[in-house]
Amino acid sequence: MAMAQAQPDTEDFERLADPFRRELMAHCYRMLGSVHDAEDLVQETYLRAWRAYDRFEGRSSLRTWLYRIATSACLSALESKSRRPMPTGLGAPSADPGDDLVEQSEVPWLEPVPDALVGAEGTDPAAVVTSKESIRLAFVAALQHLPPRQRAVLILRDVLKWRAAEVAEAVGTSTAAVNSILQRARAQLERARPSEDDVAGPLTAEQRALLDRYVEAFEAKDVPAIVALFTDDAVWEMPPFPAWYRGPADIGRHLAERCPAGPGDLRILPLAANGQPALAKYLRDPADGMYRPFNLQVLTLAGDGISHAATFLDTGLFPVFGLPEALPARSR
Repeated sequence: MAMAQAQPDTEDFERLADPFRRELMAHCYRMLGSVHDAEDLVQETYLRAWRAYDRFEGRSSLRTWLYRIATSACLSALESKSRRPMPTGLGAPSADPGDDLVEQSEVPWLEPVPDALVGAEGTDPAAVVTSKESIRLAFVAALQHLPPRQRAVLILRDVLKWRAAEVAEAVGTSTAAVNSILQRARAQLERARPSEDDVAGPLTAEQRALLDRYVEAFEAKDVPAIVALFTDDAVWEMPPFPAWYRGPADIGRHLAERCPAGPGDLRILPLAANGQPALAKYLRDPADGMYRPFNLQVLTLAGDGISHAATFLDTGLFPVFGLPEALPARSR
């Protein structure tokens, strides 16, 4: 009589594997550019790992083994998925703020990710499991320009600092091929990667004060005060609209002519997304005065100004950030 297959030790697996969940979430997010897809792939990774745990021989660390499974799952998923761009990554020039806005909801746009979900929150290095630079929006957007295998090799070598032989085993190729793929990936990423000025770091007191002024100006719909906080070459983009704007003057025209909020119509909550300062904006409903989800904005600060505003109009992202469904009407 055939012996029953031994079942993996669930408690042992969960105890040992669970501490890696948030950094694996960051890994899948870098690969896929979608917080929703990344959550699904992390679940798939843990399911595959649990099923195979009784065959785990310990030839590598459990962390490395989980990353190999996650990378394989992501590469399989990417066979049927398109890359996730930002509007600036589509190749079109900056738009005229007077042109009509045409939504392209069929495009699988890049999504932001909460710092807390990928272990990048807080200021204590001992508590941070994911470097903020490795999930900043511009870097993840640049990764989307790479083919999936190049993306995986670059992340494993340059972000996770794996040896070439380890990467070769993870992606199913030779060490020589890994080195060749990495060279091509670095060359292509160099054309799309952000400048060092865009690297996220701890906010200074001056930058925190700038963000406070930005929030106050938006809630008052003071367009001149808003645009005064942008750098001269600032970029504003807002998926699912492919149009994007460069410079304070065009950003100001867009806000004055297209933004539906008037003075007092917005309430704004501070967030942390992609290792950067972010804002959740709620728009007042004239029917009952309640404030309901409007957009999420991820900001890039450069020096003493805002150099980039990525405004995500997908209100389905609000639950991902643990945000309330509505904010109460202001008392008179």
